[in-house]
Amino acid sequence: MGTNNQTWVSEFILLGLSSDWNTQVSLFVLFLVMYMVTMLGNCLIVLLIRLDSRLHTPMYFFLTNLSLVDVSYATSIVPQLLAHFLAEHKAIPLQSCAAQLFFSLALGGIEFVLLAVMAYDRYVAVCDPLQYSAIMHGALCARLAITSWFSGSINSLVQTAITFQLPMCTNKFIDHISCELLAVVRMACVDTSSNEVAIMVSSIVLLMTPFCLVLLSYIRIISTIVKIQSTEGRKKAFHTCASHLTVVALCYGLAIFTYIQPHSSLSVLQEKLFSLFYAILTPMLNPMIYSLRNKEVKGAWQKLSWKFSGLTSKLAT
Repeated sequence: MGTNNQTWVSEFILLGLSSDWNTQVSLFVLFLVMYMVTMLGNCLIVLLIRLDSRLHTPMYFFLTNLSLVDVSYATSIVPQLLAHFLAEHKAIPLQSCAAQLFFSLALGGIEFVLLAVMAYDRYVAVCDPLQYSAIMHGALCARLAITSWFSGSINSLVQTAITFQLPMCTNKFIDHISCELLAVVRMACVDTSSNEVAIMVSSIVLLMTPFCLVLLSYIRIISTIVKIQSTEGRKKAFHTCASHLTVVALCYGLAIFTYIQPHSSLSVLQEKLFSLFYAILTPMLNPMIYSLRNKEVKGAWQKLSWKFSGLTSKLAT
């Protein structure tokens, strides 16, 4: 009977970032603005790619997927975080906690695989430009995107099922901003070494394997760029990859710090900050990185703004 009382927990309490009311209100305003900017930026990128036929290429097809992942990932965490900033009782039901863990873990995994796919796309564009259209045809792009979504979702389903089969302690307090994998596993009343091994294995498969593929792609890309004779040609080839390389550094860097090194080497506050950065700042920065460093996107923005200005003038007259 005692075991059942320990096993079946109906809700968890998320301790979040601060218990001070004024600090929570300030954080609510800050993260609400950042979330709105994230939603607006990524939705505009998707809309822009849909409306401008010049952006109907494999690179922007994958960028559309990345923007959808970013919006979904932020939405799986930030609204609940905002609600808890203004709530006295910061509870999350068991089912909601499991759902949040599943979606955040799935979307994170999808992003890692998608970034590796985008690195392959850049590799083909730089190293074999004449065959680019023949290699990166529509059917292959669709298969690569489906593989990204499928692999991330399957990994998350397995991890979530394993985690929530653990008997939970009567202590319901999760010292985190969300139902993050490591934070939930620590709530178990039993030895979790097998779960930690499973987390490490999935991190290697879904994080380090794509990361190694990205590294290999960029080693080949850099070796090709170095062989280009003209300075202008080298510059153009580098700018083709600059945006993607910046996003890779942000996403993989944070994830490796969080999941690959032993969790004992990170403080709870560091884990919270890494999760927060990945949930809010990275999705907010991605569309800015691709917009500010990309001439094609800048041109599409200008074209769209001219169309909008012309439409506004017509309506005014």
